[in-house]
Amino acid sequence: MKQLNLLFIAFSFAARLFAQQWTPDGTGYYAVEAGNVVKYTLPERKAETLVTKDKFIPKGSNAPLAFTSFQFSENEDKILLFTNTRKVWRYHTRGDYWVLNKPNNQLQQLGKGLPEATLMFAKFSPDGTKAAYVSARNIYVEDLSTGRIKKLTDTYGTRKCINGTFDWAYEEEFDCRDGFRWSPDGKSIAYWQIDANKIRDFYMINNTDSIYPFVVPVEYPVVGEFPSPFKIGVVNIKKGKTQWMELPVDARNSYAPRMEWLPNSNELLVQHLSRKQNNLTLFRCDAQTGKSRAIYNEQNDTWIDVKYEGAKGYWDWLNKGTEFVWVSEKGGWRQAYRISSDGKTEKRITQDNFDLISVLRVDEAGGYLYYSASPGNATQSYLFRSKLDGSGRAERLSPVGQSGTHNYSISLNAHHARHRFSNHYTPSKSEWISLPDHQPLAGEIAMPAEITPPPGKNMDFFQVTTPDGVTMDGYIAKPKNFDPTKKYPILFQVYTEPAGATVRDVFGLEDGFSPYDGNLADDQYIIASLDGRGTPAPKGSAWRHAIYRNIGRVNIRDQAMGAQEMFKRWPWIDTSRVAVWGWSGGGSATLNLLFQYPDIYKTGISVAAVADQRTYDNIYQERYMGLPQENDADFIAGSPLTYAKNLRGNLLYIHGTGDDNVHYKNAELLINELITQNKYFQLMAYPNRTHSINEGEGTTAHLSKMFSEYLRRYCPGGGRAR
Repeated sequence: MKQLNLLFIAFSFAARLFAQQWTPDGTGYYAVEAGNVVKYTLPERKAETLVTKDKFIPKGSNAPLAFTSFQFSENEDKILLFTNTRKVWRYHTRGDYWVLNKPNNQLQQLGKGLPEATLMFAKFSPDGTKAAYVSARNIYVEDLSTGRIKKLTDTYGTRKCINGTFDWAYEEEFDCRDGFRWSPDGKSIAYWQIDANKIRDFYMINNTDSIYPFVVPVEYPVVGEFPSPFKIGVVNIKKGKTQWMELPVDARNSYAPRMEWLPNSNELLVQHLSRKQNNLTLFRCDAQTGKSRAIYNEQNDTWIDVKYEGAKGYWDWLNKGTEFVWVSEKGGWRQAYRISSDGKTEKRITQDNFDLISVLRVDEAGGYLYYSASPGNATQSYLFRSKLDGSGRAERLSPVGQSGTHNYSISLNAHHARHRFSNHYTPSKSEWISLPDHQPLAGEIAMPAEITPPPGKNMDFFQVTTPDGVTMDGYIAKPKNFDPTKKYPILFQVYTEPAGATVRDVFGLEDGFSPYDGNLADDQYIIASLDGRGTPAPKGSAWRHAIYRNIGRVNIRDQAMGAQEMFKRWPWIDTSRVAVWGWSGGGSATLNLLFQYPDIYKTGISVAAVADQRTYDNIYQERYMGLPQENDADFIAGSPLTYAKNLRGNLLYIHGTGDDNVHYKNAELLINELITQNKYFQLMAYPNRTHSINEGEGTTAHLSKMFSEYLRRYCPGGGRAR
């Protein structure tokens, strides 16, 4: 239930948005410049052209390949290019792959004989002699010297037996896409098999691409339905035979969202999660026999979040593979631990009582864990490090005078980093720095040590405390030529669910605020946003988990109570012109605010909303709401559909009929209920558009115009006398 076009930057990956492609030894990085692949050595940033673009011209072509990503083999003698890409639901993960052999300049396409643009997640074997990839839900391995292709799995002709990748729900809610792993010795591949045969298809209707409509089936388990059963297998490259891991679990009623090899090539570490996602177990599995044993268990009364990746993968190994770094909220804060690979010993690394936002690098040689955190302000992010042995307090490395959001991509040896900084009044700046002293490298233009607000800044961050004792972060931007003796309309942006936060101290909040086709400040609007309980802010586990079984209630009350506190504080907010808008989960919140608090919110623009929580996918909705078989009343009490009868204000509802995420069914349920209740509203359905509603010529401009004209009509801008 995530709208990817907005500024909902999840903390778990915020620091990776501009991650460098580091060299394996950590002393430099790769870049593409004018089509050439260049290697930079640090700290001098000395450039060496490794491959010129003319080497990427296939036989019979006059132009080099246009590639979207690349990877080198371990010894840099081969380079793998990803081209001709296609979108699979959210991201371009399917396409063609080519390999350039640098010593002889031979360029070859992988997967010859397989359909065009069907290869996924291709990667070199550790010794660089082979490549493995997925095509049409099967895993293949290709010998790069002979071009011989070997099929390692067999889906038996069904689109629902999925090897080496995942079904819709795993991809959307666990960020699972690449579903296979080379063993460190290159002799085997571990992979997921997802059996979606018993998952019912949700049928979307395509009415625009042919005279007769046709259905688009998606294996989509709605909340309350069983998940897709999983298997973890290890296939021997030579023999082509799979050994399945014998996990003592009910695979039909649980999940396995993470799996990696131990450094020894003989064992796997598999993360298992119960159906309710409140019981997590790590299994150590023998790759040869399939035998497994539980080494670690964690339980919670609400849910356990599995999206805490390490810097190198899902586990960062220590002490020659006998320990790994683990992130958990079990102590009330999101903190890092080191756990022995047999599960017998455990020690906390981060000793301070504040949240780790994300792990950035494990520097075992130097004895430190580098991570992002912001103990003093949940809207910001800074670089910290703690000793891996758990001694001492956290050390902040980001400059004290640079208040805002800092992101880092740290080299594998933790000696250098690409540093990017912005706040709500400072455009994004970047620099190359050394660590741990955080000094710019030679030749870099250093960022000012003290970054102060400019005169006339119109945006402010603030906190309000509601009658329930909840202190919320927010931001507010005043109109241009603001006159405090007048009253102005206010437009709230909402999301307010566990998948994202809107109140972030980053540059461009005004520009990225909404689909508005003008400038809201110029048109005399106040814009604002609040983050209440349940949003993924670094405020401790209790804050984030307060929304359990209460989506649509706790978060909605927080928003309404927070808005009322703002009205008391600032008399220049015109309470007769209060508008709210949101997309996806924010669209649901918009509906709930209009319906549950019609005295506060007068106009709403809701996009791609979940009208009935019982229609959304099982992984997301059950994680935060439980099972409807056990507490169906909570789902009903939090759904906008329940309160549609209370609509008194102005509603514009927008949805794409080809939305595979929040299905158009939600729009029709809402429409039907509003008709039943004799409530008038405006509807805009975008034929065959997905959750992002950006496909097709003119779509984005049209949505922007609809949004803007509706807001101007029902919540006109401009100051009025008090």
